Amino acid sequence: MKESVMIVNADGQAWGTMDKMAAHVTGTLHRAFSVFIFNSKGQLLLQQRALDKYHSGGLWTNTCCSHPRLGETTPDAAHRRLKEEMGMDCELTELFQFTYRHEFDNGLIEHEYDHVFIGKSDTLPQPDPAEVAGFKYMDTDLLVLELIERPNEYTAWFKLCLDKVIESYHQIN
Repeated sequence: MKESVMIVNADGQAWGTMDKMAAHVTGTLHRAFSVFIFNSKGQLLLQQRALDKYHSGGLWTNTCCSHPRLGETTPDAAHRRLKEEMGMDCELTELFQFTYRHEFDNGLIEHEYDHVFIGKSDTLPQPDPAEVAGFKYMDTDLLVLELIERPNEYTAWFKLCLDKVIESYHQIN
């Protein structure tokens, strides 16, 4: 089944849909979300993307991310994908939105209006191996250092928003 994404303007207002792969070939701005789950120790749950993903395969990133379906709210989509990818769910709070554009070596272009959600859970993930190659919890101080030492092991969007996510997490906890 072909997936569609919601095409949005610079303010995040939806104005149409497009085939997901076509949006990534043309670099058309579309709605997405990124979920960051912390445990009670303040560690961030990271996922390693499955090796055969259409981009960024094998890279480490936030707990889960995807695109809402047509007619689906972004919070509902975030919960759906958290269950599908990581086999878990928890209360989520939207922190902020940001727009980014990144061109991949394989010619695809990620141009997203990204809604960033945060949650807290000590539930052990049960990841879908078709989506996730691995997972780990990391202290945020160590994670920031690792991003400096090994930036090529992490996804583009993760590197762009991590500092703001950590700052927001510390403000509310």
